[in-house]
Amino acid sequence: MGRNTIIIAEAGVNHNGDLDNAFRLVDIAAEAGADFVKFQTFQASKLVTRSASKADYQKTDRSGNTDETQYAMLKRLELSLDDHLALMSHCRARGIAFLSTAFDLESLEWLAEMGISLAKIPSGELTNLLFLRRVAALFEKVVLSTGMATMQEVREAVSVLSAGGIRKENLVVLHCNTEYPTPMGDVNLKAMEGLRRELGVEVGYSDHTLGIEVPIAAVALGATVIEKHFTLDRTLPGPDHAASLEGDELKRMVSAIRNIEAALSGTGIKEPSASELKNIKIARKSIVALQFIAKGEVFSTENIGIKRPGNGISPMRWDEVIGRVAPRDFSEDELIEL
Repeated sequence: MGRNTIIIAEAGVNHNGDLDNAFRLVDIAAEAGADFVKFQTFQASKLVTRSASKADYQKTDRSGNTDETQYAMLKRLELSLDDHLALMSHCRARGIAFLSTAFDLESLEWLAEMGISLAKIPSGELTNLLFLRRVAALFEKVVLSTGMATMQEVREAVSVLSAGGIRKENLVVLHCNTEYPTPMGDVNLKAMEGLRRELGVEVGYSDHTLGIEVPIAAVALGATVIEKHFTLDRTLPGPDHAASLEGDELKRMVSAIRNIEAALSGTGIKEPSASELKNIKIARKSIVALQFIAKGEVFSTENIGIKRPGNGISPMRWDEVIGRVAPRDFSEDELIEL
């Protein structure tokens, strides 16, 4: 979807249902240099039953609502269609692309009607046949997260999308682990390469670890899309804050990824770069006189040696020089000439 790594700053529901907080999250993502800021679009009544329990990480969200159902939690975090339109307008003003993940069919329709052509499929919908088919019908490009999935489940989801008209060049599959935060030992970053090899598509990484190291490593391994949660404050109550970056960390992650991209550019041929050519004579060495050598004297290990600078005879020609006769007088530390 572009030459550079696409960085999706995942605001998600970290606005806590407050539109002003959502605007501030847009500002932070824009200032950090992310390509997209992404929210979540859902209607609690269409997403979850009223009695569904929270995930373990959602039960320890500092809200104090230990007995709260998942439905009640999500109801507090909904954004209206008008909220979405306001956020899209604010994104446009800040020069960052708006994106949102839908979690139900009606929400997919909302996003399509807003003119969004890129669908981000969350891990939980990877096995939702009707959802996948509707994504393929409504959107041109797809980013698919694969948390909790087996390779066979991912193949099946990609097959549904392909049958619906999504071309492989318009699909990016993200390796992901759906535990917040993900233990480092469970990241299995090599699975990203397995997805690329098995599916023949571009791959990326949706990160739920603490810190910024793993997304940076993913870029070095060929990720074309990186997604990472961020927040106004990790100590806020809410399901995703604790496993999110704060603004300064997001900025450092974006900067590090751009540096890795620059480091990975080039021809792949081992040769001196333009910036280091000037250092060759300074850092390398030449064959020099260790003492005064008179014309006609034989070069030996006693009277010649190897020192900087490197603009004389290369030490690699030592065997060619040793035993030769000095063609003229040489003073101490003078570069040898033949």
